[in-house]
Parts: sequence; structure tokens; C-alpha cells
Amino acid sequence: MSAASCLLSEDQFLCSICLDVFTDPVTTPCGHNFCKNCINEHWNSNVQYLCPLCKEVFYTKPDMKVNTFISEMVSQFRQEASSSSSEQQAAKPGEVPCDVCTGTKLKALKSCLVCLTSYCETHLEPHLTALSLKRHQLMDPVENLEDRMCMKHDKPLELFCKTDQTCVCMLCSVLDHKTHEFVPLKEEYEGKKAELGKTEAEIQEMIQKRRLKIQEIKHSVDLSEEAADREKAEGVQVFTALMESVERSLNELIETIEEKQRTTEKQAEDFIKELEQEISELKKRSSEVEKLSHSEDHLHLLLNFPSLKAAPPTKDWTEVSVRPSSYEGTVVKAVAQLEETLSKQMKKLLELKRVQQYAVDVTLDPDTAHPNLILSDDGKQVYESNMKKNLPKNPERFSSCPCLLGKQSLSSGRFYFEVQVKEKTKWTLGVARESINRKGKVTLGTQYANWTIWLRNGNEYKALDDPSVRLSLKSQPQKVGVFVDYEEGLVSFYDVDAAALIYSFTGCSFTEKLYPFFSPCLNDGGINSAPLIICPVNQTV
Repeated sequence: MSAASCLLSEDQFLCSICLDVFTDPVTTPCGHNFCKNCINEHWNSNVQYLCPLCKEVFYTKPDMKVNTFISEMVSQFRQEASSSSSEQQAAKPGEVPCDVCTGTKLKALKSCLVCLTSYCETHLEPHLTALSLKRHQLMDPVENLEDRMCMKHDKPLELFCKTDQTCVCMLCSVLDHKTHEFVPLKEEYEGKKAELGKTEAEIQEMIQKRRLKIQEIKHSVDLSEEAADREKAEGVQVFTALMESVERSLNELIETIEEKQRTTEKQAEDFIKELEQEISELKKRSSEVEKLSHSEDHLHLLLNFPSLKAAPPTKDWTEVSVRPSSYEGTVVKAVAQLEETLSKQMKKLLELKRVQQYAVDVTLDPDTAHPNLILSDDGKQVYESNMKKNLPKNPERFSSCPCLLGKQSLSSGRFYFEVQVKEKTKWTLGVARESINRKGKVTLGTQYANWTIWLRNGNEYKALDDPSVRLSLKSQPQKVGVFVDYEEGLVSFYDVDAAALIYSFTGCSFTEKLYPFFSPCLNDGGINSAPLIICPVNQTV
């Protein structure tokens, strides 16, 4: 061997799958080498494409090309190994041994169908040189050579009987099968091989379909898990709200009962106080009467008798009583009120759920944004910077007011989107027709074909209807939902967290495309610097 190849052992040229010297060696992206056919068969029989050695996963099947460098090294190794006949290898497990060798059985190179014997390189020599043996039929080494002989005529099985679908010898074709149709084994082999190729292709297609089905099922499980998590979160939100309602109703019930008890106790205390006052007066008169009755002064008794002979004036307590408060029906009434409250709350939740099914993925349109506005890269957030940017003065851009539109439009049907307004002291939201004035002052109101609500001064809400309507809200919305029904002529606004309707514009006449309308308003020196954020819609129930 050359100096270079002497540094390498046969183990370095062995495929770790078939444990034989590489045939058409290929290299995986992770740097390991295999026979091209071995690695392809390995991947075809597994769901994932992973390296058999380091287990690295490849999400798509690598396009494997023969590594010419390793292929040349293997070729050189084979040549040098075969040129050294004195170094023939002993037959390994699974390899066909030489039937002639005594002692250590060397690996057979060929099998003779005439001799029914397998030969190593040394013992094969006579079949390659002797004229009488050259006519023998040699083939790649196989075990059980007797299975390749006709058991009746002791001749090689060389033909295929298509009538009986069996392998036969030459004597069979003229004796037992003389009227049958025959073809050479090779011809039938090629046909059956083609059929196997077709079968293999069908099997691979079935494998691929099942892999795709596995991916589909896993994707369905992922979607189900996401839906389950979302449903659990929404369930916690809804039932928390319901439990809070129940707790409030219970507290109100207890307060009502305790208030009645306090009223009864106050009435009793007032009566007792009055009675004790009369008792005190009576005791005083009793003391005076007793003292006068023991007087020996005739004149004193007679002079004071008229004023002491009668009891002092007192209240008639005969009909006075403290009746225990009646609590009959209090719990029933409280439960009925709670049921009504929960019913109203569920109706609000169901109404919000109904409009949320028309959710669209709204993004902000930078081509319409006023130069002072800063948009996030994903087109979901906007705030006013108080610094004017140098932007193209295109016709779509608002030039005077810090406004912008969404990219998505509506000319029929329904749509819904949600915007976070948390920590803002001013904002305007709604929809506007495509022809809204963008150069100069933007006038808001239904008479100008825009349907909006706004917040000013941190707590003043208004619907810009004709005329404008001041809104009295129980709580400040943190997230506002906007719903439009084009054919119905309806624009509604919702407090998403409270599942409450804020305001509805009804009977609207839409004649143009409608676009989502946003204004984060001036930042007021940082007081109103929080952005408007378009949020993904998570259905409330």
C-alpha cells in the first residue's frame, strides 16, 4: 500500500449501517459518512430524518451527493487491498465462506452452480484457468447452493415457467413442462424487479402519506392544545367575573339583613331609653309621695297634696312593641336579582362573542400616517412623538392631525378588531370612509362620514354622533372592540374586558370603502405617550 493509505485502517472505510466498505459514500450535514443507499433506506424506514450516529434531526431530507474524495480513497483502498492476495480476509458473520478452505475459512468470491461450491480467491483460480472448468457457471457467492438445483434432475434452475410460476431446469422444460411458456430467469428477474420497484414506490408513497398524516395529527393536537389553553383562560375570566357577581350579591344580602337588624335594635334602644326616662320620673314622684305621706305637718301635706295625688303624665305603652324584622323572601329575592344580573352578563358576553367571530387581522398603514407618528415594525402599535419626520407628501397621508388608517378595508359584510388604550389620557377610534379629508383639519362626526368615539382629559368619553353624545361608563375601558356591519349600517364599540357595549351608531349609510381609523393624539409632554396597540382577538367565551 502507499504511504498515505497505510495510515488508514479498513474500519475507517466501513459504513456504520451495513458494516461494509463504503459504496457511493455520502456525507451528512453533520459530517458523518454512509453508503448512499444505506442512509436513504434508513431514512425511508423512519419518520424523522436523523443521523444514525449523532442523532441530529434534519427537518427536510438532505440532498445527498457522492463525496468524490472519500469515494476515490475507498477505490484506492479496494485496489490495494485486492492486490495483496496474501492478506485475504476470513469470512465474517453473514458472509459466504469458501467451502474448500481448511482451518480458517476465507471469504468466498464466487459460487459455482455446476460444482455447487463456493471458492475464495485462491481456490477459484482453477475455474479461471482450466479449460474444462471455464465452462462452469459462476455467480456472486451465495449460501445453500443446493437450493438453486432442480431436485428432480439435479440441474441448475435456469428457466422460469410462466404457466406454473416456478423455476425449472432445462430437462424440466422438455419433460414435465414441455407445453408451458418459459422465459430465462434473467428476463423474469427483470420483470419481477420492475414490479418490486413499483411496489417499493407505492410503499414509499404510503409511507409519505402516513408521515404527512402524522404531521397533520400533531398539528391538530397543537391547535387543540392552543384552543384548550385559550378556553381555560377565558373560562377563568368568565367564572371569576361570575364569582365576583355572586360575592357582591352575597355581601349585599348580608348588608340588607344586618341593616334590618340594626333598625330593629335602634327602635328597641329608643323605646328602652324612653321607658327608663319614665321610670326615673316615676321613681322621683314615688319618693316625693312617700316623703309627704310621712309628714306630720298638717298644713304642708294639705298644700302639696293636690300636686302629688296623681301620677306624672306618661306614655301609654299598651300597644307599643318591637316586632322582630321579617326576613322571609330576602334570600329568594337576592337570588332572583343575582339570576337577573348573571343573565344580563351572559347576554353581554354572548353578544361580544357573536361580533368577535368577524375578527380581521388589522395592520396600520404607514402611507397614511401623519409625520409625527411612530409605528412599530409589525404595524400593530402607534404613538405620537412630537417630532415631525421628513416623509413623502403622498395624497394618502394625513398632514395636519396625528391620525392614520388601517390597511384593511370593508365594502360589504362585517368586520371586528380590538385596540388596547391602556394608560392613555386621549385617543380616538372608529372607522372612516376612504375619501376622508387628509390635508388640513380632520373634522370628526357622522355628518363627515366617520364614525368614532374618543377619550379626552383622562375620563371624558364621547360618541361623535349627530349630535355628539357624552358617555357615562362604569369603568375606564382598557381594550376597545370595534364592530362594523356594512349592510346593516351599524358601527358598535365594546369594552372588551367588561364585555359591555359602549355605544352604537345605527342607521348609517355606507357608500364607500370603510377603513379602521386611529388617532393616539398628542403625547402632552409624555403624559399621553402610551401607544395604541392592535391586539389579537381572543373570544371572550
